[in-house]
Amino acid sequence: MRDAFKALADPTRRRILELLADGELTAGEIVAQFDMAKPSVSHHLATLRSAGLVADERRGQNIVYRLNLTVFQELMKWFYDFGKGVRDEKQ
Repeated sequence: MRDAFKALADPTRRRILELLADGELTAGEIVAQFDMAKPSVSHHLATLRSAGLVADERRGQNIVYRLNLTVFQELMKWFYDFGKGVRDEKQ
């Protein structure tokens, strides 16, 4: 889970996740949304993939990225449990 939090700390990676929230995108479609070199965006995608936040699939000449909702569900559970623990300590 540490990798997921590290990945989420970067605004570019958060923006990529926001784009993918609307559906699958090819690497080229993602790169087109940023004013940076393709290798830089590829590095961000690799970090997100390594953290388990996105999954990729080769389709012909393209690599298509999508959100990995399982990891997001685990993160949400962690936030919920963390918040519950904080509330319980204050009572």
